[in-house]
Amino acid sequence: MSELTYAIGDIHGCADALTRLLARIDEHRRGRAARIVCLGDYVDRGPDSAGVIRILRARAADEPGTLICLRGNHEQMMLDAYRDALAAPVWLENGGRETLHAFGIDDPEALPHDVLAWLSALPTVHEDDHRYYVHAGFRPGRRGIDPDVATRLWIREPFLGTPFDFGKHVIHGHTPRRDGAPDRRPHRTNLDTACVYGETLTAAILHADDRAPAAFLQVPRDAVG
Repeated sequence: MSELTYAIGDIHGCADALTRLLARIDEHRRGRAARIVCLGDYVDRGPDSAGVIRILRARAADEPGTLICLRGNHEQMMLDAYRDALAAPVWLENGGRETLHAFGIDDPEALPHDVLAWLSALPTVHEDDHRYYVHAGFRPGRRGIDPDVATRLWIREPFLGTPFDFGKHVIHGHTPRRDGAPDRRPHRTNLDTACVYGETLTAAILHADDRAPAAFLQVPRDAVG
């Protein structure tokens, strides 16, 4: 396992903020081996979902084995909209129209097959020695990884309101923090800092021997200056 791990919260089409945050990560690690775990929701609502996916795929190709991208509920809605026309209205009303616009198309059936294949292959959970990484969370009451994929993608309560110890610290996103600050609790940390709503994009800095984040790197949605 790398000595350093960076976990990035919900991006939602904010490609410029992602570029700046990755630059901050590279500056911080100073050439040290590091792994990056992205917690899902790369698409929808923001202006450039296509650009976000392009950046992530290029990074994975340039540095094999150092980037882990998890699937979020918005990637799942996008896949569902492509596979089933009855699911398309829900996706379109939740940011899918912006995603289609970013790809220069107006029909979910025209989504690029290579992008859909990439999204379909994304895992919904990752773990290392001290932490679980997941988009939304787990159901309290059972230690370890929740076996239900829909829960990993969608849960809010009772996960957010129950201080349950899953055996490892849970790093997650999904529920936007409208104050732009990560929410660090004894057993979990929420990294969705509402970038697409005008706040910040956040990366947690995680050392190999620690459960919870040591610190955070943040960039505003819009570049300053």
